[in-house]
Amino acid sequence: MKETILLYLLLSTAVSCQAQDKQEIQQTSRHVGGPCEGCEALLEYGDKQLTATDTLPGFHPDAQDKLKLTGTVYLQDGKTLAPDVILYIYHTDETGIYPTKGDEKGWARRHGYLRGWIKTGADGRYTFYTTKPGSYPSRSEPAHIHLTVKEPDKNVYYLDDFLFEGDPLLTARVREARPERGGSGIVALKRQGNYFVVKRDITLGLHIPDYNPR
Repeated sequence: MKETILLYLLLSTAVSCQAQDKQEIQQTSRHVGGPCEGCEALLEYGDKQLTATDTLPGFHPDAQDKLKLTGTVYLQDGKTLAPDVILYIYHTDETGIYPTKGDEKGWARRHGYLRGWIKTGADGRYTFYTTKPGSYPSRSEPAHIHLTVKEPDKNVYYLDDFLFEGDPLLTARVREARPERGGSGIVALKRQGNYFVVKRDITLGLHIPDYNPR
């Protein structure tokens, strides 16, 4: 009986310590990156097995303006490769709206179905296959692709959107207003066969408020 009670106390203590550790991690990291509406959408990949490559629904042989987004994720020093980092993107279709099918749940109701997730491997690389987004019908902003990130030991936070050189709405004022979180998100489109290629390397922690290195 004493052995049973002792085992129960040990298990209770372990569970309590684990819960406390998780709470401490949340408390120390919850302010990384500041407020981020909708960042929790990054966690909506469900039981999908994440790899370093993802193909969004709009990418198919007959799609117009097919797009490959690729690059390497680095730690704060800008040199060390960053493994096990989740990136989440979402964007409009060519008409500038976030398309839905009507059965979406969670943040998909707002972000639409043109969204995807990757998890970097040991080499820090990532690749998304998707399509080039259009500007909002209001023409109030340049065409863009939203990007959020989840490091293994930190909360979810956002990085600068992907913006495209040559976009007439990408004015000097817009450029100057970019905080370059994670590095510049302004990218060049390069034609490669029947699709465009965009390369963007990301440095974690760069210009991120309250960021603490590992």
